[in-house]
Amino acid sequence: MKKIINWKLFFILLVICVIVTVLVIPYSLELKSNKIEITPKILLLTALQNLVLFAIVIFLGLFLSKRIGMGLPILQGVLDGKNQTKELKSILIPSISLGIIAGTLVVLINIPFNKFIPESINLETPVTIWKAFLASFYGGIAEEILLRLFLVSLFVWIIFKIKKDKDGNPTVFGIWFSIILAAIFFGLGHLPTTAQTTKLTGIIIIQSIVLNGILGITFGWLYWKKGLESAIIAHFSADIVLHIITPFVASFFSLNYQE
Repeated sequence: MKKIINWKLFFILLVICVIVTVLVIPYSLELKSNKIEITPKILLLTALQNLVLFAIVIFLGLFLSKRIGMGLPILQGVLDGKNQTKELKSILIPSISLGIIAGTLVVLINIPFNKFIPESINLETPVTIWKAFLASFYGGIAEEILLRLFLVSLFVWIIFKIKKDKDGNPTVFGIWFSIILAAIFFGLGHLPTTAQTTKLTGIIIIQSIVLNGILGITFGWLYWKKGLESAIIAHFSADIVLHIITPFVASFFSLNYQE
């Protein structure tokens, strides 16, 4: 009997997602200036809530991605007993490079936005470096599973059911449309956090969609062409640029300017 999904892969991704959702807690609390003490109870409740959420998301993501020819080819190959060292090396440099480029592009494009926003969102978030580093694992892994493995796969599958190409595969238009749509959701998904630091205006909403859209389209393309592993590596690399390197550089120049 053919398996609905690869259950080994399901449980590996589920455990990883629960871990990274716990790792992001210190970052989230500091970002909100929240002085709540991180207790075992908070950690347990967070883990349980995300266990349920990601169990659903991962199951549907694996189920749908399998039917549209996407997924996690490298990890899937490892679980099938294949040596995937060559495949991993082939995606490593391109994924890191695109992540760094996309992150840098976001920082540069944010500069003109700041001129039109009196209380602009500050990408150089004043969060302790080790907390920002741990949070990057959440962005790279959990967000990619949610937005690419699940959401992009869902959109592609829906369009695939409506229209196929001549070979019976998802159309290029359908894939691009799905990637862009998920990228827009990626931008909108950041607005609740943004609302905690500044009043939401039309320009701020556009800023969030444009900046996060750049990242989302980059990661979506990598998911399509090279697999979710590549999108994860790129997202993690971009987060390092945005949340660690950029604040450090900004702080360095600010201190030198003051001196």
